[in-house]
Amino acid sequence: MKKSVLATLLALSAPGLLLAQTTTKVKTKSETAGADTKTKTRTSAATSAAPLPAAEPDATKVDARAASLTANMQKALGLNPQQVEKVRQINLVSVRGVETARLTYRQNVRKMATVIDDIGQARMGALKDVLTPAQFDRYQRKREEKMGVPNAQGAQGTPAPGLPGNE
Repeated sequence: MKKSVLATLLALSAPGLLLAQTTTKVKTKSETAGADTKTKTRTSAATSAAPLPAAEPDATKVDARAASLTANMQKALGLNPQQVEKVRQINLVSVRGVETARLTYRQNVRKMATVIDDIGQARMGALKDVLTPAQFDRYQRKREEKMGVPNAQGAQGTPAPGLPGNE
């Protein structure tokens, strides 16, 4: 009976013990050539302090997403074969970067948003170099419509009180 109670108690407390921070202090005193030497060792095993290993994003999902983006852009913008290949590479790098950021920074949403924004800015710069000005303008308009980004011509609606335009 005592063994089964002890085993049950140990099984129930094991997960808590694994997550708990443990500290071990070891003090030794030894005499070497007439001198006292003290040694202190502190060992800390904190599982929550260890950084999460960065997992690799699923390659098939990344490839599928990049291929889908490229196909949509080819259809909407009328890309030539050289542009298709360059855009495919840009999309592949961008999608892989975003998925890696999502896995790496899933506990830090602000950092994830910053990294994803940086990836998006780099992607836009690379696309601007590959697309013709007319294609890039068309891409920008479609992107603004899809993402709900206000266009650069100005905000619609009534201006805020106290701002110019409120006569």
